[in-house]
Amino acid sequence: MAELLRVDMHVHTRHSPDSLNPLEGILAAMDERRIDRVVIADHNRIEGALRLRDLAPGRVLVGEEVKTREGPDIIGIFLTHPIPRGTPLRDTCEEIRAQGGVVYVPHPFDTRRSGAGELLDQIAELVDVVEAHNARTFRPELNQRGESWARAAGKRLGAGSDAHTLAEIGAAFVEVPPFEPTRDGFLRALGAGRVAARGTSSQLVVLGSAYAKVRKLILPD
Repeated sequence: MAELLRVDMHVHTRHSPDSLNPLEGILAAMDERRIDRVVIADHNRIEGALRLRDLAPGRVLVGEEVKTREGPDIIGIFLTHPIPRGTPLRDTCEEIRAQGGVVYVPHPFDTRRSGAGELLDQIAELVDVVEAHNARTFRPELNQRGESWARAAGKRLGAGSDAHTLAEIGAAFVEVPPFEPTRDGFLRALGAGRVAARGTSSQLVVLGSAYAKVRKLILPD
């Protein structure tokens, strides 16, 4: 039987406005915590994901966390080009599908952080995967609510650290069989996998995100 792969499905790089994670630092943290793959889901851009994929072919799934017109965040995985911030929610999901990507709903019921929440039913047929555990969702019942919705709707379950600092990487992940790096290959793997780590980051990590924002205002790249 092939060894299962650990995939942290929600990681940010320094290309997100609220993260300072250097690309090489992400790879080092993955090695230290035995994370085999990451989904890079920077806010409204994919250049960090593309650069990290070039540095570590086979270890990075290119994604983007899109802030939709209605407010909710939607992650597209296996994107080839970015989807503009402010694209309507349904159009965002349809564009992800058009690129051959996976529609992944992060922190769906976290009212502190732009979850799709009550709008999920409106896009249910377009959703592929729901984040059943986000390590930055500090109230367990909100993660549980997302998992319950996903199971009731027959959706795949995902998990991720939502790491904006290097210390967070690997706090949550799925374990899946080896897969071809395509939409169908990954969905099959998720269907045969499981949410394997459900850690919760310290609430102090939000200070790291705030610091990153301020530093970039003072010292822009």
